[in-house]
Amino acid sequence: MADSAVSTKHQIRANGQSFSYTAKAGTQPVWDNSGKAIATVHYTYYTRDDIQDRSKRPLVISFNGGPGSGSVWMHLAYTGPRLLNIDDEGYPLQPYGVKENPYTILDVADIVFVDPVNTGYSRILDEKADRSQFFGVNADIRYLGEWLNTFVTRNNRWASPKYLIGESYGTTRVSGLAYELQNSQWMYLNGVILVSPTELGIKRDGALSKALRWPYYAAAAWFHKKLPADLQSKDLEQMLPEVENFTMNELLPAIAKGSSIDPANKAAIIKKMARYSGLSETVISQNNLDISTNLFWKELLRDQGMTIGRLDSRYLGIDLRDGGERPDFNAELTSWLHSFTPAINYYYANELKYKSDVKYNMFGNVHPWDNSNDNTGYQLRQAMAANPFLHVMVQSGYYDGACDYFNAKYNMWQMDPSGKLAPRMSFKGYRSGHMMYLRKEDLIKANEDIRQFIKLSTPKPDQSAKY
Repeated sequence: MADSAVSTKHQIRANGQSFSYTAKAGTQPVWDNSGKAIATVHYTYYTRDDIQDRSKRPLVISFNGGPGSGSVWMHLAYTGPRLLNIDDEGYPLQPYGVKENPYTILDVADIVFVDPVNTGYSRILDEKADRSQFFGVNADIRYLGEWLNTFVTRNNRWASPKYLIGESYGTTRVSGLAYELQNSQWMYLNGVILVSPTELGIKRDGALSKALRWPYYAAAAWFHKKLPADLQSKDLEQMLPEVENFTMNELLPAIAKGSSIDPANKAAIIKKMARYSGLSETVISQNNLDISTNLFWKELLRDQGMTIGRLDSRYLGIDLRDGGERPDFNAELTSWLHSFTPAINYYYANELKYKSDVKYNMFGNVHPWDNSNDNTGYQLRQAMAANPFLHVMVQSGYYDGACDYFNAKYNMWQMDPSGKLAPRMSFKGYRSGHMMYLRKEDLIKANEDIRQFIKLSTPKPDQSAKY
C-alpha cells in the first residue's frame, strides 16, 4: 500500500536506562505535481514513550547508501534498538535473528530509518513514471526533501532539533539534503553525521587519487602484520600520522612529477611506499607508483593464498587462483549478507508485525543512476555557512578500502579551506571497516560519539543563531 503503517510497543534497557518505545513501520507516498502517488517510501520510526515535550527531543533521520541499498545496515547493527546476531567482531552466527541493542541512541533521540525508492520495501507505483525523477544524485535529494517535509509535518516534529545520518552513498545524499532542506523546504538542521563518506563530488583526479589511498594501505597492512617491525610495534593511531605526512609531503609530489622525477628520488619514494604498505618494491615499480585498490586487496596476502576485503580489510577471501590482479569476490559483503538478510526479514514480520509480499531489497535496481553535477560536499559547506547551528561529524573505519578514512579527511580540508568552519567539524576514527559498528568495541564507541555530538550541537536555551 502507498500510505499505511503499523505500530508496536516495546521495552528496552539502553545506556543504563529502562524505557518503553513505539515502533511505527509504514509507507508514505511520493506525489507528482498533480497530487498523484507515483511511488511509496518505506520507513521505520522509533519514538521513546516517556517524553513529555517532543519539541526538545532530537530526531535522527537515517539513510544508507548504494545508491540502491536499504536502510537495514544501520537499522539492525548501529543506532536502532535491535541488533542482528553476530559475534563481537561482526561475523555471522546461527541461529539468525535479532537481540536487544543496549547501545542504541534511542535513549537520547528518536530515529527514523528511510528506504529510498526501490530499496527495502519502497517501490515505484506508476509504471509510466519517469525513473530519472528518482535515480540520480540531485533527483534523489529533491524528492526525499519533499518526502521529509511531509514526514516531519505528519509527525509534528518541526520544533525538534533534527539530524541527518548517512552511510557511504548516504553521505552524498545527506550532504545534499542539508542544503536542499534549508533552501527548498526551509528546514534547518542541527547536525549531519557522515559515516564512511564518499568523495562528495570533490574532484581528486590524477596524482591525488593515487596518493590519498596510502594511509589506508598502511592501516590494512598493520592489521595483517605486514609492516616492518618498528612500525608494527607502534599503536595504529601512533603510526598513521607518519604515513599521512609522507603521503602529502613526499608521495603526492613524486607521483605528480611522473617521468620527470629524479631516479634516485624515485627509488627512495618506492622504498618508503613499500615500507608503509607491506607490498614489494618490485610490484610498486612495475605499476609506476600506481597501486589500485583491487591490486592491493589481491597482493597484500598473495603469499598466504588469501585476499582481503574491500569494505573491511580485516575479512579474508579465497580465490580460485593466487594469480591475477583483483579478488574474485568481496569477502566482507558476502559475510554481511549472510547475517543481515535473514535478520531484517524476520524482524519486520515477527517483531514489528509488518507483513508484505513485497521483497525487502537489500540492494534494489536504481539504474541508470545520474551521477552528474554532484556538488554535495560544497552544498554541505554552504548549508553550514548559512546556518550557525549546523555541525558535522565524520565517522570512518581505518580498514575501509572503499571509502577510506584519509579521503574523508581530505573532504573536510577542501570543504573548509579557510578553516572558519573547523570548530563545527569533527573526525572520529575506528579500528574496523566501512560498517565500523559491526565490531562491538566500535559499536559502543561510535554510538557514544553520536550522543556527545548531539549534546555538543544542541544550543543553550535562548542562544541565537548568529556569527
